[in-house]
Amino acid sequence: MARQLGVSAAYVNLLENNQRSLSVKVLMALTESYGVDWRSLVNDSEITHLADLRAAVRDPVFTADPPDLQELRAAIDHAPELVNMFLQLYQHHGKLRDTLRHMTAGDGMADRMVKSPETAIYDFFRDHSNYFAALETAAAAARDAVGGRQDDIYGNLKRHLKHAYSIDVELIGIDEMPDALRFFDQAAGRVLLSEALDQINRNFQLAHMLALVSCGALLDDLSATAKIPSDMGQARCRVELANYFAAAFLMPYDDILKVARATAYDIDRIATSFGVSFEQACQRLTTLQRKGAQGVPFFFLRIDKAGNVTKRFNATPFTLAEQGGACPVWNIHSAFTAPGRIVPQFVELPDAGQFFTLSRTTDRPVVNRHMQDRRLVVTLGCERAHVGEIGYAAAFNLEGAVNTAKIGINCHICPRQACSERAHEPLHVNLPVDANRRGSTRYES
Repeated sequence: MARQLGVSAAYVNLLENNQRSLSVKVLMALTESYGVDWRSLVNDSEITHLADLRAAVRDPVFTADPPDLQELRAAIDHAPELVNMFLQLYQHHGKLRDTLRHMTAGDGMADRMVKSPETAIYDFFRDHSNYFAALETAAAAARDAVGGRQDDIYGNLKRHLKHAYSIDVELIGIDEMPDALRFFDQAAGRVLLSEALDQINRNFQLAHMLALVSCGALLDDLSATAKIPSDMGQARCRVELANYFAAAFLMPYDDILKVARATAYDIDRIATSFGVSFEQACQRLTTLQRKGAQGVPFFFLRIDKAGNVTKRFNATPFTLAEQGGACPVWNIHSAFTAPGRIVPQFVELPDAGQFFTLSRTTDRPVVNRHMQDRRLVVTLGCERAHVGEIGYAAAFNLEGAVNTAKIGINCHICPRQACSERAHEPLHVNLPVDANRRGSTRYES
């Protein structure tokens, strides 16, 4: 902890025993290293003010070197009203930047100003650090009720659904059910699974089905707290919560955390241990955020070949693009050229936050010759502070300078200058223009 905070172990001991106050430097280090909200640690309004001001002047929209702490303290002491006005202006700038991001994502003006159901669901999961204790408890109880060995999970689930809920499971040919992978005929008490599903996905679909029939009220209660206005959004949230239950059922919390730590987060080893897919293992790793037994905080992103974001979950400070058009400097896109291969990369956002990401292709079920190559890319990422726990980072010289890709979220809101991949001029930053010079793109001089 002392090494991460840049202080001595003795100083940490004094902090633990309330014999020292938190300095701004240590306060910001705690925030950056452990994801702690500094507002929950201090009541001193001057320190809070100083931390707000320090965070604001470090925004990459300011190209000059930020003032040091002494200058910031002097500004608060000698021009407190000016500082208040600056912080208020900066907050408005942040809101405007967020609004512009949403405006560039939609087609119509009304759509631009209203949060989409997908965004509301993403925010709901992120507000809970992508962890739901009630679903973990329900999934653990269901796993005990189903019983049996890991390699018999499909037969055990079929038996449990039949005996406990009078639901039969039938495998249906593609010709009989060409447009669906699973269908629950509630009136007939049947779950129909398409033969296009492999065994891993059949297991997951039955676990999802178990969530719907065993804890439907819990799913309703949780989705209601998301406060998504549309019925479609509520239904979509319910589906994602049922998927969470299914993953927790197939990969019990304590078991997967143990395997993850033992294998240095080897995703293929984890997937093999629990009989799940690479994508399912990645998504489950983002949920290991139980207090007192936390795994590495990850974000998860899935895109198609056109760059559209088809799924995202986040337990980190990383800002995930809501729509397509993510930064081309990020190798999430080039992973399509190396199917089945994990592609690692260190990346840095404009706010100087650094992350380690892993990208790999994943295949969708194919039901006919016209649907071949239904390939997506999934990416798992964590803050650089956690790379010591990730085996995939061992090949890098972590003590020395690592080649870090300077990425942004989207060209429209990225303030980086002299970027050779820029496709659009940023909406909130004026780039320098020199008529006598041609840069690497038409937006840079």
